Amino acid sequence: MSTIRITPTLDATSKAIIEQLQLDGRRSYAEIGKAVGLSEAAVRQRVQKLTDAGVLQIVAVTDPMRLGFSRQAMLGIRVSGDTRVVADKLVEIPEVDYVVLSAGSFDILAEIVCEDDDALIELLNQTIREIDGVLSTETFLYLQLKKQKYDWGTR
Repeated sequence: MSTIRITPTLDATSKAIIEQLQLDGRRSYAEIGKAVGLSEAAVRQRVQKLTDAGVLQIVAVTDPMRLGFSRQAMLGIRVSGDTRVVADKLVEIPEVDYVVLSAGSFDILAEIVCEDDDALIELLNQTIREIDGVLSTETFLYLQLKKQKYDWGTR
């Protein structure tokens, strides 16, 4: 099941809060409040509303390699039938951390994180390729992470 939420209109203050959290997700609400001109309670309330609306998540971004997940890959998936149905099944797989419907050579792009090559082979053959509607997959192995950034700001 896809998670479609209505995105609220963001005012300049909410955007400023988001940008503060993009720079440092551990920043206190009091510090953010000083930066954007609100009380700590007002910042807490806005952050909760933004989180509830699906505008933002506050998470610890990690390097999977340093946590023992030595195999990361992007999968290009070709589908017959409704791509949304296949995407919804991919979303349920714990090793899949990113799923988008795409245009071009592939109908779906899915990023996966596995402990090793054996786990990748098992995931591909026993889980992903067994999903009804999956016609083919192409695996793009990650050799080295050069940039991962989440501070692009707001518009």
